Amino acid sequence: MTDQTAMRVMIIEDEPLIALNLEELMIASGFLVAGIAGRLAKALALIERDVCDVALLDANLAGVSSGPAGLALTARGVPFLVLSGYSATQQEGAFPGAASFMQKPFIPDRLVEALRAIRLKAGVSDGRRV
Repeated sequence: MTDQTAMRVMIIEDEPLIALNLEELMIASGFLVAGIAGRLAKALALIERDVCDVALLDANLAGVSSGPAGLALTARGVPFLVLSGYSATQQEGAFPGAASFMQKPFIPDRLVEALRAIRLKAGVSDGRRV
């Protein structure tokens, strides 16, 4: 991917070290980081600005469910992948619009593969949803 065709990824993660690692992984994998939010209010503000093609969404932001962010992403047609320390069965029904679920700790290559699959499925081209 070149900068002109890179998918814009929003990172919604409250743990600073994990957010930084995700940012580095996204850049190294050829994605653009459209924004980073560690709290629900900031995530909702970024989503409102419609700055991303896909989002990585931590299920829990400083003790608060990120479910409203998932709903906002779904309402805008933005695919998202839920990252959580909880298992998929523990999160069942909490994120009905999620394109995928990945339990932490995750394998970086699998996360990149999942994002590329979302890109193909969602029809993201030239850095924009089509």
